[in-house]
Amino acid sequence: MTNLEELACLDAVAQAELVRKKQVKPTELVDAAISRIELLNPKINAVVTPMYEEARAYAMDERNLPDGPFRGVPYLLKDILSAYAGVPLTSGCSFLSDYVPNHDSELVARLKRSGLIILGKTNTPELALVATTEPRLFGPTRNPWNPARTAGGSSGGSCAAVACGMVPMAHANDGGGSIRIPASCCGVFGLKPTRARITLAPDLGDMMGGLVVEHAVTRSVRDSAALLDATAGPAAGDPYWPAQPARPFLKEVGSDPGRLRIAFSTSAATGAPVDPDCVGATEDAAKLCASLGHDVSEDRPRLPGEELFPNFMTVWAAGCAASINGWARALQRRPSQDQFEPLTWSLYQIGTCVSASSYLLSQTFLQGVSREIARFMAKYDIILTPTLAQPPVPLGSFSCPPLDPIEIQKRLAAFTPFAPLANVSGQPAMSVPLYWNGQDLPIGIHFAGRFGEEATLFRLAGQLERARPWASRWPVVSACT
Repeated sequence: MTNLEELACLDAVAQAELVRKKQVKPTELVDAAISRIELLNPKINAVVTPMYEEARAYAMDERNLPDGPFRGVPYLLKDILSAYAGVPLTSGCSFLSDYVPNHDSELVARLKRSGLIILGKTNTPELALVATTEPRLFGPTRNPWNPARTAGGSSGGSCAAVACGMVPMAHANDGGGSIRIPASCCGVFGLKPTRARITLAPDLGDMMGGLVVEHAVTRSVRDSAALLDATAGPAAGDPYWPAQPARPFLKEVGSDPGRLRIAFSTSAATGAPVDPDCVGATEDAAKLCASLGHDVSEDRPRLPGEELFPNFMTVWAAGCAASINGWARALQRRPSQDQFEPLTWSLYQIGTCVSASSYLLSQTFLQGVSREIARFMAKYDIILTPTLAQPPVPLGSFSCPPLDPIEIQKRLAAFTPFAPLANVSGQPAMSVPLYWNGQDLPIGIHFAGRFGEEATLFRLAGQLERARPWASRWPVVSACT
């Protein structure tokens, strides 16, 4: 197959197979992806830092291009956390707009060794702190299904790029739902791995007490599994890591998941209201799972819902302050209010006032929540909920009023009451694109597995993908319509 227009509709595994069979050259894949980005990016603003010349030079040097599982496949890197030597790393923030790292992060090194060719960097909200991608520095990323709606966050640029076919998969990370939230909004597959499954070396051991993890968003389940095989594992000096899988994750995708015990719920532990479309989508997914032979029961962990938000926010605000102060120390410059968005600056001020004892007490509380979830999962293999409490909201829904940024945080928490629990517990979780509402907006379904058991999620995801395929479903802004 050499029809370059059809390449956008193939997943990364299929594109790599074409390269291996010498039916397509890496330069052809790269040039076709760059053409798609140039065509579609003005409509959705997903890519904020092009790296086209570097990518073309890398693709042309076939003798030195690594012979990994994704040799020649184009890829995009989210503009936060993972450093690429010689390319700006802004984190969507004016304070870092001129920062250029002098090294690759270990994840980027592994991506390169897998044969991926990085074409550019994707948009993220400032310091990846919120669930919509509308940074002041680069402007909003628009949802390819409806450009007036949010693409989610904080990996909104990556999800929008994958959803519209710029690339088959893209880098993402997740501290409170930032892989799964935009995956739900954009109708793509997003798996958050187990805590520390992918190293944060060399710059970090962990982040925000282990809330933050690295991985990607993809169109196909097998791409996510194959990429995790290529990038997972600790690096020397990591503070902790999960047990290694029994076999490659890619082998799990086509395997029979067996008869799983699935607890489903449409209510949020925090009491946040859940939109009827999200309720209906979850009930539909529960029926689908039952029809596939799983034992499905309506149940959920009993958690101290009123205390979840304030304790999570203590850690989140302290993490924001630590991030800004860490950059200030590294760059030897003083942060000032004019260099940050109002919500970020408010979180920074709150975080700087968090005492060490308050931070540790909130961590202890969250660890108690994690233990309660683990006890609950002794009875079940999977927890099934909506990914979000609402379908993709209009852009601007979380604009910060001058006097009440904390109200915006509460509004964001009401939008995303489900996803952060898996960051607290460290367990793997995924948003699966199984449902579209009457407005043709995607509504992701959230599945959380036991700690360290991505294999179970991949087996179930593969089964769901076969039962209700989504790969042929494309948004109004895409390369395949």
